[in-house]
Amino acid sequence: MIKTPIFLVGAERSGTTLLRLMLDHHPQIAFNYEFEFAVDQISETGQYPNLQDYLEYLADHRIFQTSQFAIDNTLIYPELVDSFLRQRQQRVDKPLVGATVHHQFDKLLCIWPQAKFIHLIRDGRDVARSNIPMGWAGNLFMGVDKWIEAEMRWQKLEQQLTPEQHISIYYEQLINNPEIMLKQLCEFIGVDFDKAMFAYAEKSTYDKPDISITERWRKLPPRDLQLAECKIADLLQAHNYQLSGLPLIHVTKWLDWRMHFHDRWKRITFRIRRYSLRLYLADLISRRLGFKRWQKQVKQRLNACDEKYLK
Repeated sequence: MIKTPIFLVGAERSGTTLLRLMLDHHPQIAFNYEFEFAVDQISETGQYPNLQDYLEYLADHRIFQTSQFAIDNTLIYPELVDSFLRQRQQRVDKPLVGATVHHQFDKLLCIWPQAKFIHLIRDGRDVARSNIPMGWAGNLFMGVDKWIEAEMRWQKLEQQLTPEQHISIYYEQLINNPEIMLKQLCEFIGVDFDKAMFAYAEKSTYDKPDISITERWRKLPPRDLQLAECKIADLLQAHNYQLSGLPLIHVTKWLDWRMHFHDRWKRITFRIRRYSLRLYLADLISRRLGFKRWQKQVKQRLNACDEKYLK
């Protein structure tokens, strides 16, 4: 088993892809993208999944399939997921390995109790704004929930870690002072900073850090900001983020229902546009009726649509 893998955790759309590319371009660090499939099937009490059920889960998991990891059926669950990291490490022949995890990352300790964690924090309003075009939220009011969930999960995990096991950095500081922040991260990891970490800009679609991509929430409609800040004002201030200055509003039950309904409707229409009405309904009905064989066929078609969209 790998003793101290490095995990980059935080909310989706918080800048983890950019930082992951920087880390992966260090000569001594191999860094895998979304690694949620290592923990998604672990129970809330830390119980490992049935291995056969887990293998069936991986068979339809789009990210796992694109990772092209080999499955060794002789391994028990923790050894199996550890082998995926080892395969990533061996492909590029680097001494250190890590991965990005957005969901349920506190469960990583069930497999790697001595792992190191990099917690990336981004302004929750920008995270929520960025969730909307991805189809993960229909409005800012609901989009902040993903940020809240990630930060609450981090608070739970942080209490279980020693000071040597974790570091928190702000996305905005990474963008404004990338070399300074990367030097801090390298010191935490135990390697020297290398300017090769900026070579990602030549080998990916991501440009070098640009301060214009921070604080985009300032251009959002005031009403949207008020709705978001009524849920996360305290958490924003706890992270030293400046509030908009707009008056906080009271969310009535009627307004809350409208926001939930609007969010659900926008996410449904997003899925219909991406997958077609026919495929959307097939996914909905096959899951409701529990027809596993049909579900598997539909899932494969959904994955194909996602792959085409993301190219």
